[in-house]
Amino acid sequence: MPDAVLTLIAAPVTGDAAAVSLGDVVAALRETLLALGARLGEVDWLAADRACDIYYDGLDTDQADAGARHLMATAFPDLAADIVVQPSAGRRKALLVADMESTVIENEMLDELADFLGLRDDISEITRQAMNGEIDFAAALTARVALLAGMEATRLAEAARRIRITPGAAALVATMRAHGAYAALVSGGFTVFTTPVRQVLGFDAVIANELIVEDGRLTGTVRDPIVTRETKLAALKSLAAERALPLAASLAVGDGANDLPMIEAAGLGVAFRAKPAVAARARIRIDRGDLTALLYAQGYRASEIVVP
Repeated sequence: MPDAVLTLIAAPVTGDAAAVSLGDVVAALRETLLALGARLGEVDWLAADRACDIYYDGLDTDQADAGARHLMATAFPDLAADIVVQPSAGRRKALLVADMESTVIENEMLDELADFLGLRDDISEITRQAMNGEIDFAAALTARVALLAGMEATRLAEAARRIRITPGAAALVATMRAHGAYAALVSGGFTVFTTPVRQVLGFDAVIANELIVEDGRLTGTVRDPIVTRETKLAALKSLAAERALPLAASLAVGDGANDLPMIEAAGLGVAFRAKPAVAARARIRIDRGDLTALLYAQGYRASEIVVP
């Protein structure tokens, strides 16, 4: 088998069918790889009109990725599709470590809590800065939580009802676990929200922060230690070590600056609809598709995907 693979993954189509034939895009990608000096292998459709593997060798993955992205930006700028280029060996991962907010769920839950106090705009701006790496995450978390001091704890359950699971998240976790992988949710968010998400999606383990509540109200503080970027990286490494897995067998996914260390350390590290500073540093990005893109990136076929 060739030593590398380029996967084209189209976002789920809503409304009218895509104006561009994915077959034409695949043909153009093959021509690009060939022009860059690659030796082309087979084309393997993982899902009809949705995901396709193009095998090749004789070309550095970074160069192949750059060439493919340039082609997509210039020839197919309106096509909602993502490109993943990686070695072909060991694509299926045995460990999933996922961020929660703006990744596995669409919300930022501190923003949801702030909404009850009329502070959404203020807190969401701090959230944006922290997730883009402009300010320290732990300091930003402490500052945001302090603004919630005195809030009735009953608001936590009300906020939890607003949780929106990201499309494809359930299939990602269920499919990987069905094929023997271990799935962990490692979040800078709060246990009061990670617990129901874990229950709904079936994660094996959760690491998250704990909001302190006294006399039925939030104190405006978080129990130490705070989950940071270092915590997330350490969790990835320890979970892999506990299962006697090399980091190459892991998949890490997230959107914010505090996810970058684990994304860069994982065998398949994915920036999912990431903040600009994170997208600029991550080699593998999913900007257009949903979380099933992570399954196609691992070579799963549509017929293998488990839909809970």
